Amino acid sequence: MPPVSSIKVTFIQPGGTAQTVEADIGKSLMQAAVTNFVTGIIGECGGCCSCATCHLYVDRPWLGKLLPIDPQEQGMLEGAIEPMADSRLSCQVEITAALDGLTARIPAGQV
Repeated sequence: MPPVSSIKVTFIQPGGTAQTVEADIGKSLMQAAVTNFVTGIIGECGGCCSCATCHLYVDRPWLGKLLPIDPQEQGMLEGAIEPMADSRLSCQVEITAALDGLTARIPAGQV
């Protein structure tokens, strides 16, 4: 069986519309969103963890599968629109096979 090269990720808009996309292993969640034109994820800084325009909410069952938030990401999240306990910067979430089926929500203030 060949190694998995991509997974499915679902982005949910504030109104409930879901968009499921292919996300390449080793890329960031932000790259998957931008490549697939997910509304509300801009990635203005290109993934450098310096703008928070890729902020989203990761559904709680998936949070434990992500690497912990580092101090730089935490600092950027403090200035994000409507941060919550499940907030992440999608540029800091690396796609792995373990994230197949991940669901993330776009903050209402970002669309």
